[in-house]
Amino acid sequence: MKKLSIIAFLGLGVFAFSQDVKDLVNDRKQNNALIVPTEHTELEAKKKAAEEKAKLPKPYNPKADAQADIKKLVAQAKKEGKNIMIQAGGNWCIWCLRFNNFVQETPELKELVDKNYLYYHLNSSPDNKNEKVFAQYDNPGEKFGYPVFIVLDKTGKMIKVQQSDVFEEGKGYSKDKVKEFFNTWKPKA
Repeated sequence: MKKLSIIAFLGLGVFAFSQDVKDLVNDRKQNNALIVPTEHTELEAKKKAAEEKAKLPKPYNPKADAQADIKKLVAQAKKEGKNIMIQAGGNWCIWCLRFNNFVQETPELKELVDKNYLYYHLNSSPDNKNEKVFAQYDNPGEKFGYPVFIVLDKTGKMIKVQQSDVFEEGKGYSKDKVKEFFNTWKPKA
């Protein structure tokens, strides 16, 4: 009787093990089947982003002397009573380009910016990292990613650093959230 029990136990063990192996093989086939479409989907997404990026205006100038430009903006801001909005990023950054285009193509936002701010695109790229300029503002791109916004008052004093992800909506930006941000940090009357 003991021999029969042992043989039955071993038989069931082999049967169970063979089922586990079949399940493992099937799982691997399914996992491999998912890899190819995912890679294809990622490639398609990158292709679409590259096409979109190619069409968008490129507002960042890697050759600009940002320190001198911002100094001139502070002098102009004092005369005009405006704040300075620095959008830090680069032409390599799809979200930076999208934000710039969004503001330029949304009349209500463009008017709000033009009326209240001197706008500057502070470049961060391998060509020109503007490390000294970014250090003056506590390197917000390293903390928050890009784009990141640095708001200066008319005297050049930093009054706000804002990460951009809070404005995102789908593959773009929320008009209401961006408008609220611009209204909050415009010069006080």
